[in-house]
Amino acid sequence: MSSELLINYRPYETRIALMENGVLVEFQLERGAKGVGLLGNIYLGRVVRVLPGLQAAFIDIGLDKAAFLYVDDVFCSEREFTRLLEQTIRQESEEEAASLDDDQNTETEQPMPSPQPIESLLSEGQELLVQVSKEPIGQKGARVTTHISLPGRRIVFMSMVNHLGVSRRIEDEEERKRLRDILESFKYDRGFIARTAAEGATDYEIKAEASFLVQLWDKIKTQADAISAPGLVHQELDATIKAVRDLFSDQVDRLVIDDADQFKKIRSFLTSFSPEKTPDVSLYEGSTPLFDAYNVETDLARALNKKVWLKSGGYVVIDSTEALTVIDVNTGRYVGHHNLEETILKTNLEAVREIAYQLRLRNIGGLIVIDFIDMEKEFNRERIFQALKENLHRDKGKTKVLPMSELGLIEMTRKRTRENIDRLMRSPCFYCQGQGFLLSPISVCHQAFRELEVAACDYPNSSLTLTVHPSIKNLILDEARPALEDLEKRINRTICIKSEENSHIEAYTIEA
Repeated sequence: MSSELLINYRPYETRIALMENGVLVEFQLERGAKGVGLLGNIYLGRVVRVLPGLQAAFIDIGLDKAAFLYVDDVFCSEREFTRLLEQTIRQESEEEAASLDDDQNTETEQPMPSPQPIESLLSEGQELLVQVSKEPIGQKGARVTTHISLPGRRIVFMSMVNHLGVSRRIEDEEERKRLRDILESFKYDRGFIARTAAEGATDYEIKAEASFLVQLWDKIKTQADAISAPGLVHQELDATIKAVRDLFSDQVDRLVIDDADQFKKIRSFLTSFSPEKTPDVSLYEGSTPLFDAYNVETDLARALNKKVWLKSGGYVVIDSTEALTVIDVNTGRYVGHHNLEETILKTNLEAVREIAYQLRLRNIGGLIVIDFIDMEKEFNRERIFQALKENLHRDKGKTKVLPMSELGLIEMTRKRTRENIDRLMRSPCFYCQGQGFLLSPISVCHQAFRELEVAACDYPNSSLTLTVHPSIKNLILDEARPALEDLEKRINRTICIKSEENSHIEAYTIEA
């Protein structure tokens, strides 16, 4: 299977697409001057309110909304952590203990619940070092933890515990043992997890990265002592380098980016951390925009539709709220060839593949209820359940799936750390009082800019005029002016911006 990582970089946004066999399977978007999100950032925060009833606290980290800290994410002490871990393992059966060990051998540490109530651990006004573990989603602020970890390309450093583990995605037992032996040879009194990218890495490469992460942690502690709360102590890598670190694994054949400066930056990063991957990085210099050349724009447009058609003629409907996503499977135009049960089974099996794909592509998280078409045979219901688990295997998001009920429902959860693609690219529709969605103004603006790049190729000697809704014009001439100037420089011509009072906010025209 061929796999490519595409990065479309502009000063105003960074878009990242992971392709498998020419099909978009993962998409990330970072907007802003530096293309940096909050996930992974470390702050010196101040407790503003302790909530004993929820066993949680609000932490001021200097953002518009206070962050949320659960008691399970409050570090008690390493000695207490170790005691609880040993006690839990003793109490579990042999099978459950094995399952617990497997859960811990993931790429991120799963903190043990604190043995004390939160009111005995935190008090208002108290300062503490926290890390963002979940981006702000909807009306909710960021979620933070005191179990701070620093991810490298091959290993994750855990500052609060002395626990060693190997990613469960590394299946070769001999390789798992080799990596664990390397981790156990460390002289640092802290924890490490070997990531999937550590597979095949040399002893020297892993130890060098461990040394770098330990030094970075020392620097973070020094920085925290030098500032006043609330304040940013350590900022995660920008979107481009973070994508290289987390997604550009040995399973990805090559990386293509369309910006020369970022291309040099990526090669410099890989020269230091993964020199063997440096030749697999390419600078895209085609006249057609990168995402258009690879048909990513088409897949993105499809990912914003509620209804997704299946090849057989059936379809699935995906409807999301802030905490719950409902997916409905329908036979649509498919009528089958033999009998009803066979028709339903084929539609459900096809829907399973599409649903697993859409969950990953759209980054849908939280509680998910899938309403499959009712089947009479228990054997067929079990086939659908097993097929769904199998198709979710490639998904990096942690999932839990329950067996299908007699009503044809499957309940599942998928871990969510950032906004899904729908909320990233669209905003509630004010034309229909919030009952539907429109592209957000900035998305309309950026979409128009991308089409202007295409038009510039089609009409190389003509001036270009963009006519938009008045509010979009104001946005372009104000907040998006740097992006407009970058576009004009990129296509080497001036763009005239006009407005049409009665036009739909999503509508625009380009004239040459």
